[in-house]
Amino acid sequence: MNHRVPVAATTIPRRRTSVGASRDFVTGVLIEWELHTLVEDIKVCVSELATNALLHGAPPGHEFCVGLHRGEELVRLEVRDSGPGRPAVQYPDDDAGSGRGLHLVSELADDFVVDDHVVGKTVWLVLRTSAALDRNPLGASGSQAGPPPTPRRKPDVRP
Repeated sequence: MNHRVPVAATTIPRRRTSVGASRDFVTGVLIEWELHTLVEDIKVCVSELATNALLHGAPPGHEFCVGLHRGEELVRLEVRDSGPGRPAVQYPDDDAGSGRGLHLVSELADDFVVDDHVVGKTVWLVLRTSAALDRNPLGASGSQAGPPPTPRRKPDVRP
């Protein structure tokens, strides 16, 4: 079986500062990788996933893991915890005070998946890098080199 190993990973202890530590970790890695255009979207996504791991996934006294994997045109963010349950996108009432996080993640990400394990789960998503989004469809002469670009869609990027 072929499993992706994150290029950068850290374990985060379950405490009040966990979500901020997760944001700081991914920000530092993305800046090091010079993927500045992804920082804000991935910070929002890791905030939501880390909050879910903290509130629903990592039992007291445990940790959760945050990992990033950089592909040629994609960055994969993973949050793994040891807790039971399977997170799902919810559609709360307008006056509900919570329940929108995974919906937001699914809208920002190009793909969003939950993998179950014997113990716990990994929630992961991918975002295309700016190089993949900003390809210029025009040739050097300014004429169109091929068919018009297709709208951004979620690719199937499961490992």
